[in-house]
Amino acid sequence: MTQNNNQYRFALTALTSLFFMWGFITCMNDILIPYLRLLFDLSYAQSMLIQFCFFGAYFIVSIPAGHLIGKIGYKSGIVTGLMVAGAGCLLFYPAAMMEVYGLFLFALFILASGVTILQVAANPYVTVLGDASTASSRLTMTQAFNSLGTTVAPFFGAWLIFGGIADPEVTGVSNDTVALPYFILAATLVIMAIIFVFLKLPNMGRVDPAVALPKEGSAWRQRHLMLGALAIFVYVGAEVGIGSFLAMYIALPEIGDMSASRASHYISWYFGGAMVGRFLGAAIMQKISGNRVLAFNAIAAVLLLLTTMTSSSTLAMWSLLFVGLCNSIMFPTIFSLALQNLGASRGQGSGILCLAIVGGAIVPLAQGFLADQVGIQMSFIIPLLCYVYIFYYGLRGYIPRANKIEQQTEQQTQQEVA
Repeated sequence: MTQNNNQYRFALTALTSLFFMWGFITCMNDILIPYLRLLFDLSYAQSMLIQFCFFGAYFIVSIPAGHLIGKIGYKSGIVTGLMVAGAGCLLFYPAAMMEVYGLFLFALFILASGVTILQVAANPYVTVLGDASTASSRLTMTQAFNSLGTTVAPFFGAWLIFGGIADPEVTGVSNDTVALPYFILAATLVIMAIIFVFLKLPNMGRVDPAVALPKEGSAWRQRHLMLGALAIFVYVGAEVGIGSFLAMYIALPEIGDMSASRASHYISWYFGGAMVGRFLGAAIMQKISGNRVLAFNAIAAVLLLLTTMTSSSTLAMWSLLFVGLCNSIMFPTIFSLALQNLGASRGQGSGILCLAIVGGAIVPLAQGFLADQVGIQMSFIIPLLCYVYIFYYGLRGYIPRANKIEQQTEQQTQQEVA
């Protein structure tokens, strides 16, 4: 037993590093956007293709990744995901040397495909490595390290990608500085893949093709699930959209009046707020229902965005940064509310919600087109509307239809008794 516990402890440490890594990689996009925009002289909409290609991979790869994991298991799936992500990182070198924006986008898609495979494999794997009664606490712990990755990435990314350039808008950026951080990431991912190859872990996650799986078509007919999928879509879109524009927005003369390199460091405040809020929210939701906290955070985000759109200077900058604190509990809360009362269709419902992460590809692109027309500041109307919908979902949209029927039946019964 002690040997198994020690083995699981090391495995969980390795898995925790995975959550940190894909949080780090995802947040690196927010540094990459202002860099490539300067390098290729892109419009806002063109620069948002970075997020479109990255998060588009979730929509395209999630279902095939699930089938792959069913054939090869969790451990082999993690190794595969790490190697694919590492290959995507290596593609940044020829992209930088050839200075081809399309090749950068292709590299990002391959990188995101590997991250998608990792997520499909690692999340359930964490839950089986140990006592079933503590599975949720293990998953919560690993998710916290994902937030840590998004918090520290801007510091290292800005330093490595911008190469210490004081004012990249004036001096320009070098085409090869982006290759170094992604080469380091590639080496790290390959080393992690080798570690997982030699870890002696239970062979789990494979699906016996001889066993017929139940046809769970009912999830698509659950109104609160589909509304929840839309909530995940707009939430991820709003969070990614704000993070993508953050450095460029803060750098504006009327807002922060600083270089893109210096402004990039403030992205850590945005994602750091989400990390702190996750721990605070977990404690608060011990006493207050999740849907109420979700609605409160959503309306707070709306007010903060209204403030940043109608003000300037320090007030506009910090009101936008504090939206990160509001984001903290949104994803896990929406996810859990949407999976209520699904029964045997819970697995299918989870897959539907994962597909909705593609909002991180669509919403920032739409915001980019609007920013080209009316400027960055007014383009925040798009994430504002996203949070308005999330407020509705926390207020009414989360309620399963069965619950409404039960409430109406109970009310009729009480009236008949009276």
